[in-house]
Amino acid sequence: MEKKEKSSKKIARYSLFIMIVGFLATLPFQDSVWAELIRGGFEAGLVGGLADWFAVTALFRHPLGIPIPHTALLPANRKRMTNALVTMLKTNWLSKESIQEKIKQIPFTEKLIHITKRELAKEAVQKAIVELIKKMITNLPIEKAVPLLKKHLLSVISDIEIKHILHTASQQLLKEKFDEKALNYVLNKADTWLRNKDTPHQLGSVSMNVLRKVEADGILQFALKSIQNLLTADKLGDILRNILLNVVTNLKPENDANRKALLLYIRNELLNIEDNAEIIEGIAKWRNKLLDTWNPDQMIHSSLQGLQQSAVSMIEQDSFRDNLLSILTQFLNKLAENGPALDGWIKNQIGILVDNNHEQIGLLVQENLDKLDNETLIYMMENSIGKDLQWIRVNGAVCGFFIGIVLTGFQALISLF
Repeated sequence: MEKKEKSSKKIARYSLFIMIVGFLATLPFQDSVWAELIRGGFEAGLVGGLADWFAVTALFRHPLGIPIPHTALLPANRKRMTNALVTMLKTNWLSKESIQEKIKQIPFTEKLIHITKRELAKEAVQKAIVELIKKMITNLPIEKAVPLLKKHLLSVISDIEIKHILHTASQQLLKEKFDEKALNYVLNKADTWLRNKDTPHQLGSVSMNVLRKVEADGILQFALKSIQNLLTADKLGDILRNILLNVVTNLKPENDANRKALLLYIRNELLNIEDNAEIIEGIAKWRNKLLDTWNPDQMIHSSLQGLQQSAVSMIEQDSFRDNLLSILTQFLNKLAENGPALDGWIKNQIGILVDNNHEQIGLLVQENLDKLDNETLIYMMENSIGKDLQWIRVNGAVCGFFIGIVLTGFQALISLF
């Protein structure tokens, strides 16, 4: 741009210089008609070139530094010109309507999806996305997340409805016939224990101790003493074992009436456990006491670290990038299917943005223009339109030259008559 500006200025100077030299060179030849014609052309070209130089210079500064009226038009009328420029920019060149109309013609969704797919096809972009995800995960502030998760965890546990948990648990236990399994387990364990060789002695010893501690009067006291005298601990234990073995054996068959009655009782207790206020209150107290003393910080921190390491390991696998690319492609295809609606939304948002901030365009231009001093503004305008302005000077000299020849010739022709 600077070279073109200098070139056009040189041409303008040369054209003016040629007119001066030509005019001076033809002055001695007063008697030649052709010399008179040429001198008239150079004279008119000199006048035209000087006039256009004056006009072009007067736009930006005082010619030769002389403060001639109505010169240096740009500095003198700067405020009015910049205001007019800003107004024209807002109302004509970049009006709300023209911007919004142009926005309507742009298929934003189509262009965005096309550009995104094109970039996703590049291996460097894929690696960059994977690396970005990896850095995001590794830089997650686990320490800051621990108190938040702890608070949330304790809140969730505190808000658990015990009655609902008991109801769900009892229904699941009955569904899986846990009552029968538990009874069978107890009966089998009891059978095994009763058949142990040390069991009669243990039963007898416990029973004798109980009998000794029983306080009774009269016949009952006599009967208890008689039993203690007649039976040893082992004999009493053996009798009790046989009785208990008989009870356990009878409860094992599924069609046993006592077994059915016992299971019915267990099932009723399970079904009604959610309405047992004593149990609910006990569990609630146990839970509150546990929460008061429980400090899960280390557990949460370790869990988050493990989760973070697992996520990083998964990301480092080759299959992750392929899966991620597939997911992103499917997402873009879904966006393309909803393209018209999404495009309308984007255009509407941009339209609202333009409508709310259109005044800022003029203010921004005005602000930037106000930052420039006169010399800088003149320099910028001369560089922008200087080439055309310098050609005005050239055209003035050239056109003046030919017009001068015509007028001189016409004057010579008139003088003949």
